Amino acid sequence: MKHLLLSSLLLCLSQNLWAYTKGKVYKLTILHTNDHHGRFWPNKDGELGLAPRATIIQKLREEIQKDGGHVILLDAGDVNTGVPQSDLQDAEPDFKGMALLGYDVMAVGNHEFDKPLPTILKQREWGGFPFISANIYNKETNERIFPSHIVKEVDDLKITIFGLTTEDTPYKSNPKNTKDFKFVPVIEEAKALVPMLRKETDVLIALTHIGHYPDETHGADAPGDVTLARQVNGIDVIVGGHTQKPLFQPDIQNGSVIVQAAEWGKYVGRVDLEVLDGKVSLKDAKLIPVNLKDSQVKIESDAYVESVLRPYKEKGDASLAIDLGTSDGEFVGTRDVVRSQETNLGNLVTLAYKSKVKADLAITNSGGLRYSILPGKVTYESVLMVLPFAGELAIAELSGEELKNYLEFAVFNLTPGSGSFPQMSGVDIHANRETKKIITLKVNGKNVCPAKKYLVALPEFIAGGGDKYPKLTYRKTGFVDADILKDYILGIKDLKAQDFAPRGYVTFE
Repeated sequence: MKHLLLSSLLLCLSQNLWAYTKGKVYKLTILHTNDHHGRFWPNKDGELGLAPRATIIQKLREEIQKDGGHVILLDAGDVNTGVPQSDLQDAEPDFKGMALLGYDVMAVGNHEFDKPLPTILKQREWGGFPFISANIYNKETNERIFPSHIVKEVDDLKITIFGLTTEDTPYKSNPKNTKDFKFVPVIEEAKALVPMLRKETDVLIALTHIGHYPDETHGADAPGDVTLARQVNGIDVIVGGHTQKPLFQPDIQNGSVIVQAAEWGKYVGRVDLEVLDGKVSLKDAKLIPVNLKDSQVKIESDAYVESVLRPYKEKGDASLAIDLGTSDGEFVGTRDVVRSQETNLGNLVTLAYKSKVKADLAITNSGGLRYSILPGKVTYESVLMVLPFAGELAIAELSGEELKNYLEFAVFNLTPGSGSFPQMSGVDIHANRETKKIITLKVNGKNVCPAKKYLVALPEFIAGGGDKYPKLTYRKTGFVDADILKDYILGIKDLKAQDFAPRGYVTFE
């Protein structure tokens, strides 16, 4: 585990109007997590979990307070979606567990909107801490859905924390749950908000769910933390999430310290600051592993937190222990792989969709595939780990010409590395990179006829424009994605990874 000691770095900020005590050194520690995605309980290897996280946080609080410091505990969003035991209970164990850990505030993530607003508000009650986002508005009233910021006071030091949510949220969550909301571009919102907050605070923290993209290389996604820091002056620390990458060293841009703590509660991030006469110094920043395999320290679970969460774990397990079959190898849903290339998991899922509704072809977005199917026994839980969103399958009827145009867009605009990257079955595409045109297109081995109609099976999420796919006219099937895959595996029983191996459905000249 690497960490960065930057005792000499001073973040020179303009003087503000708050009456801090001249000559007094204030010690402030930010503890932070992000992209929890339902991991309230340790995994099969004993990693992760809120109970050991509680032990770490409590120990740090005691040590820091004994040394005269102050602690704030932040989460950068996406508590929802990822583990069936959590998903089936609307993340109640996660938010109630976070309440026990004493979180101060959370930024709203895009996957919070996998649930409708009434559920999100119920989750806020369970957590007992504010949800903040400055750039989400009601389309009709033009009022914010959540508070833009909160203020914490340490002695006579004023700390302001404001929230931002990726403007890609309508494309990266259930569109039904965001249709009444407007997501203002984060840079536009921050440029209006930060100067006002800066005048009235000593420490300004952005709690963001917009992603860390080194040197602003955000590709097809909306701008993230680096762009925010470079274009908006005066932010001391940006505590981020969304891209789910560990920043073992802070990324310092335009005087702003950017941090992110990977995903799933793998780490508790720690940022130590000192404030003297209106200037903020970064003293230390690191990530503390939560029982990861390669970590040397075993963290014991907090007994009380574990006792509160255990009934939720048992209730979830009881509904998921259904054996579907076996697998002789891994079906790859690893984020870095499935979002960049064809995988056997993508082929398995799209073949299941295609088979279920007897479509000519099937397509899905890789961002909808959230986990791998591992070798050995395959259960209903395995399937729900892969497809946790309970999305409905849709069917669209396209002419050969419309299909060609649609697939050209998918191949050349939905870039590798993004959750929109397509996985497909039933098609063979040969295309020209320079002209960005398909040269030959086959469906089930036969050349596509421009006037003929073809049935395309795809998640309703992308049929409706999710993940930046073109909107289609479609009809619902009534079939839920995870149930489709469950039935397909039951029909095979013994999955052979090689039978679904990548075959290269897209080639270029």
